[in-house]
Amino acid sequence: MSKPAGPSVVSDVMTHTAVAIGRDAPYKEIVALMDQWKVSALPVLEGEGRVVGVVSEADLLPKEAFRGADPCSGEVEEAAKAGAVRAGDLMSSPAVTVHAGASLAEAARIMARRKVKRLPVVNGIGLLEGVVSRSDLLKVFLREDEEIEAEIRRTVLGAAALTGLDVTVTEGVATLRGTLADRALVPLLARATRAVEGVVDVRMELGAA
Repeated sequence: MSKPAGPSVVSDVMTHTAVAIGRDAPYKEIVALMDQWKVSALPVLEGEGRVVGVVSEADLLPKEAFRGADPCSGEVEEAAKAGAVRAGDLMSSPAVTVHAGASLAEAARIMARRKVKRLPVVNGIGLLEGVVSRSDLLKVFLREDEEIEAEIRRTVLGAAALTGLDVTVTEGVATLRGTLADRALVPLLARATRAVEGVVDVRMELGAA
């Protein structure tokens, strides 16, 4: 897989044609769309396409979970969703979104922190531009080893004018070898190398100059 030099942003990997629903979308239509498009969540839009919420599988499950059962204390919100039949009542709001120009690392942090699998991608005024999923964020690890090596040489070793060092990349693992007089640079080099997209891990095999 080849990609231009420079860090990717969300708009580089997102799905531009996003399936979305309105507030009045009925329960069964939502389930059918998720099954048809093989997605776990759908953005809810209003007006010109502003994202006002997201309906996920977790929002739909209470209808089955509370079938014939009374809610326990602390399950009021889930019980309310069990009785909902429209997207506006089922959705989680406000929506957890990400901007199209955000870095992939930022999108990954939002997903991990909010425990979601997909994020609606919005522009500066909150209009839907696409959807990014966990699998989209993993696409950077499809970069060829040679391509990653070249970027590390150019942006890490070349930028620091470290002529005594070289790098090899195997299955995404970058190994820096050579001599380095200033050992204080080791953690900085490791961090800069790890920041290159596609790097799985960093190993340092450095001798003193």
